[in-house]
Amino acid sequence: VCVLYTQAIGNKEWREFGRTEVIDNTLNPDFVRKFIMDYFFEERENLRFDFYDVDSKSPNLSKHDFLGQMFCTLGEIVGSQGSRLEKSIAGIPGKKCGTVIVTAEELGCCRDSVLMQFCANKLDKKDFFGKSDPFLVFHRSNEDGSFTICHKTEVIKNTLNPVWQAFKISVRALCNGDYDRTIKVEVYDWDRDGSHDFIGEFTTSYRELSRGQSQFNVYEVINPKKKGKKKKYVNSGTVTLLSFLIETEVSFLDYIKGGTQINFTVAIDFTASNGNPSQPTSLHYMNPYQLNAYGMALKAVGEIIQDYDSDKMFPALGFGARLPPDGRVSHEFALNGNPQNPYCHGIDGVMEAYYRSLKSVQLYGPTNFAPVINHVARYAASVKDGSQYFVLLIITDGVISDMAQTKESIVNASKLPMSIIIVGVGPAEFDAMEELDGDVVRISSRGKFAERDIVQFVPFRDYIDRSGNHVLSMARLAKDVLAEIPEQFLSYMRVRGIKPSPAPPPYTPPIHVLQTQI
Repeated sequence: VCVLYTQAIGNKEWREFGRTEVIDNTLNPDFVRKFIMDYFFEERENLRFDFYDVDSKSPNLSKHDFLGQMFCTLGEIVGSQGSRLEKSIAGIPGKKCGTVIVTAEELGCCRDSVLMQFCANKLDKKDFFGKSDPFLVFHRSNEDGSFTICHKTEVIKNTLNPVWQAFKISVRALCNGDYDRTIKVEVYDWDRDGSHDFIGEFTTSYRELSRGQSQFNVYEVINPKKKGKKKKYVNSGTVTLLSFLIETEVSFLDYIKGGTQINFTVAIDFTASNGNPSQPTSLHYMNPYQLNAYGMALKAVGEIIQDYDSDKMFPALGFGARLPPDGRVSHEFALNGNPQNPYCHGIDGVMEAYYRSLKSVQLYGPTNFAPVINHVARYAASVKDGSQYFVLLIITDGVISDMAQTKESIVNASKLPMSIIIVGVGPAEFDAMEELDGDVVRISSRGKFAERDIVQFVPFRDYIDRSGNHVLSMARLAKDVLAEIPEQFLSYMRVRGIKPSPAPPPYTPPIHVLQTQI
């Protein structure tokens, strides 16, 4: 049997999430029972798989033999090629415990939207002077038989034969993904005072509508009150479905599964306003016992993004320092001291290079962002086919010196497959950063507006946990800065018309000779 454990975001306590079925008498089990979990790109979701040899009916795991365990994150599984992760099982010292293969797939039951158009004929006349002003109201039925409104069409003035505009609605909103669930449609005559007159109603279902334009999709509009009163009542008009088109929304994971890599670059502010690194008041203080704000922000964001980058090599840059040997000021230098190859291995490699450069460079100024943005933009400009996406993390203590150039760089970068995250550390006023963020007003430079919003800014101080729980504050920070990335990523792919590559074929295990117990 395999037992899956998950970890809560703030504390490290493992909780049992579920167990597979027990497969008897085999060393190569292929478990059928699946675990359904929520996936968030912006969270690090730690998983633990424990394996046991089941010897009795007891649900108590201590009564069974432990066969080993495997640790990973959900992002690691999803970020592996074809969302298939193969890892060694460990946990029994000095013993090879075999391997485990975990695959993940996104539940696509309801990523579809439908584009529908309706018209009506010979609706009842409700207005004393002129004809009716009809509109439709759609409701989905709930488990308990009640109805929830899910769409209203526009009003068409003064006609008994309206043709409404096509509208798009998600299948989830229309019928909660249940194709046979009742959909109730009401027809009203609009009145200025809000007391719209009820003309009549009809019911249908997603399955019926999906037949498209046909004799099945002409509906009689019935007013039950009239029907009860008048013997000769036939209907209050008809509504006809003119078209029905299904559109499947592609998701961030479709691209990741198809092999798109996310490249992560970090740029660190080495300006003098950070304070002397040997002093405890400095934002760059090298405290042997805990991470400084730069280290925390870097680790929080980097540890999540690294799951989506197969080679785990990250360029790490610094800006605003004087470099040895001659003291020239640089706004894009390699933290590892190698300008030809600024790549560091893993987030730990980046941290190491950061600490090393703090010892060798002199903090200086000014605070210029444009050079590091342009550095990443040069790489992004060379792969626009959707196979790679670039995320630049800039960590800074504040006031920016090259605002005009930075805006120009961001506007140009908004056409490229990249996003920029800015984390502000320390007590400075970050008003200028809010302007770059573009959430309120889209950023522009010399009259040109950014094609899409690619900058996310957060002040680190908003995340410092009062109780000193750094794990929690790092998780919160990562959650907020990374939450916008999937949508920014999709907006680039959509504008460029790039579809996800097909995922590699699913893995089929080799056929094992059945083991028999003697």
